[in-house]
Amino acid sequence: MAEQGDIWGRKRGYAGTWPPRAAAPIGGLAPSRPAFWPPLIETLRAWVRAEAGAGRLLPWVPVAFGTGIAFYFAADHEPVLSVAAVLAIALGAVAVLLRRHKFFPVAVMIAAAAAGFAVATWKTARISHGVLARPMFSVALTGFVETRDIRERTDRFVLRVVTMESARGTTKLERVRLSVKKGTAPAVGSFVELKARLLPPLTPVRPGSYDFSRDMFFAGIGASGFVMGAIKAKAPPEGGGWRLGYSAVMQGLRDAIDTRIGTTLEGDKRAIATALLTGRRDAISPPVNDAMFVSGLGHVLSISGYHMAVVAGVVFFAVRAVLALFPALTAGYAIKKWSAVAALVAAAFYLLLSGAEVATQRSFFMTAVVLIAVMVDRRAITFRTLAVAALIVLTAAPEALVHPSFQMSFAATLGLVALVQIGMPRLFATVDHTATARAALWGGRELTMLLLASLVAGLATMPYAAFHFHRITPYGVLANLAAMPVVSAVVMPAGLLGLAAMPFGFDRLFWAIMGIGIDWMIFVTQWVAAVPGAVGRVPAFGIGPLIAASFGIILLGLLRTPLRWSGAALVLAAALWAARTPQPDILISADGRHVGVRGGDGRLHLMHAVKGSRDSFLLKQWLAADADGRAAADASLTEGVSCDDLGCVMQSAGGGLVAQAYKPEALADDCERAALIVTLRPAPASCAASVIDADRLRRQGAMALRRGPEGFVVEAARPRGIDRPWSPAAADEGEADASVLAPRIVPPRAVDATPAEADLQADE
Repeated sequence: MAEQGDIWGRKRGYAGTWPPRAAAPIGGLAPSRPAFWPPLIETLRAWVRAEAGAGRLLPWVPVAFGTGIAFYFAADHEPVLSVAAVLAIALGAVAVLLRRHKFFPVAVMIAAAAAGFAVATWKTARISHGVLARPMFSVALTGFVETRDIRERTDRFVLRVVTMESARGTTKLERVRLSVKKGTAPAVGSFVELKARLLPPLTPVRPGSYDFSRDMFFAGIGASGFVMGAIKAKAPPEGGGWRLGYSAVMQGLRDAIDTRIGTTLEGDKRAIATALLTGRRDAISPPVNDAMFVSGLGHVLSISGYHMAVVAGVVFFAVRAVLALFPALTAGYAIKKWSAVAALVAAAFYLLLSGAEVATQRSFFMTAVVLIAVMVDRRAITFRTLAVAALIVLTAAPEALVHPSFQMSFAATLGLVALVQIGMPRLFATVDHTATARAALWGGRELTMLLLASLVAGLATMPYAAFHFHRITPYGVLANLAAMPVVSAVVMPAGLLGLAAMPFGFDRLFWAIMGIGIDWMIFVTQWVAAVPGAVGRVPAFGIGPLIAASFGIILLGLLRTPLRWSGAALVLAAALWAARTPQPDILISADGRHVGVRGGDGRLHLMHAVKGSRDSFLLKQWLAADADGRAAADASLTEGVSCDDLGCVMQSAGGGLVAQAYKPEALADDCERAALIVTLRPAPASCAASVIDADRLRRQGAMALRRGPEGFVVEAARPRGIDRPWSPAAADEGEADASVLAPRIVPPRAVDATPAEADLQADE
């Protein structure tokens, strides 16, 4: 039967037969063709056409938009805003002109990527501010207190600087973040005078690790530090503005809520209750905080989609139930829409109360879209809802793309939306007369949904937890099954009722009920965290596997045809890629005071410049990235390391000595015997060893070294040629910062790889 088409062997618009008669040879026999490939190609084309159907491309627009933002953050130096903007506008115009052409979807995706790049460039240019390059001591500051964090051991606040005086340095900073003794942080909105020691924003503790300086830059903070002496309140020279007034009101409300909770709860119960209602979670003790994340319940502490859904859901059904008590309203008015309006107002208030972090913004925008869909009688939970929320968040805060909160939040939500739209209808399609239907009557359906939701969300966020935190949660489903029903049915509703009862003075009962649920949650987290194998440690890997896994998750979530399983293949390939990532042989901190050397046992061992002084945060990050379960204070970290007053030395796993020279007197001997020297002192020009000195560390930050055939391959946190506003290049960046340190010329007397006993004797 002849038909029109563009199948292989036919011309579009012409009728034909299969196989084409014109292809028959003189002998009357058609040439043999593979029977496998044409049907496969036609099947693939049909799948692609189905995926590109009407309304199916909108969820891909934020993917392209985010890809453009990712390219912005991957740039070596700051792009030119005018060029990026003109290109984005031009590509957008081209997409509009091609709207009736078959290349329109491709043009839209390219234009969306260009728009993401331009938006990120514009955001950086709009908030551009000074960033401290070197430490400054005894800096006199005056300014307004914008935010305040109550932490377990110390307090911290952000100061909007009005005046800044220092004996050295002329850097003008707009905001600084300062730490003070617990209970001494000034009130939000106050104008204060103080002296502080300021430090540059924290750079990555190892190459490829998280860049905290980037977060501080987009928060408008140019330095961190601590207060020296007393903080004096002063009369402000001018008003602080409406934003400061708003911040003061919201902070006062958060403090009042925490105080009222404190009348009934204390310790971690109080801290968790405050975190769930106000977003302030720094007061939770480290053991409980670690147990929460090890068990897979850490997401409860970050106000995101779950919390927003509970708040909106409780308000929606409560208002609707109250309105339903009046038959006149039920019969004559759309009380469902009224309830949606009330839920939207409650969600907006919760957003402001919790501090409006990225995950909370995403969840609010998505909740708002869902509630607005209810108001206009449209389907609520769809991929379009997620796409709109993603576009809003990325447009307002493009820097959120590289934050783990955004990545984990959207990955989990994508998986849950796919589960609701695809998995649930198929799972419960035939539950009218089967055993599954009878189980559903007893809560089996709800239990199955919770189990699947926990499993899907856990799997979707696993690549990001492994990349950023170097761990996965093998028993996360178990912890969520045990704790989340109590959190949903007891903890959050009691907290909302406590907020509603606060103005009337009847809130203590609800805090007590909330505490009972939190007790159960803490019990579950500690029980699961204590199960053997609960801590799934993952060695650090590069950004490549994470990108591959991200696109695999997107394909699994957004595609409808069997093409979606290409996403599973991509995720598997990403896992294998990550598993093959080699670990560094030597790690050097940005200040040169800590050096980690991989010993013969395959583990890192520590050399540090000051006896008894360890940077616990840095060591914790190093050990986590190495999938090492030891604590920062573990004595085994210094096994095999020999130190004296002049420096330290250790035999590395690959052969040769690694030395850390504290004083110039140590360099003469180290230059002859060591393969690598880390020192803050100038090394002699005749030194035979490879040297990492203070100047190079200042230019390039923390370093990771791996042994290669030509010497040590150097990976720096700030590679040569990188110059971004949050990580400016050093003014004296030179050609000498080679990426490979050639091996030293070994004197004949040092050929023996076993050092003399006197060289390794420690005087500790």
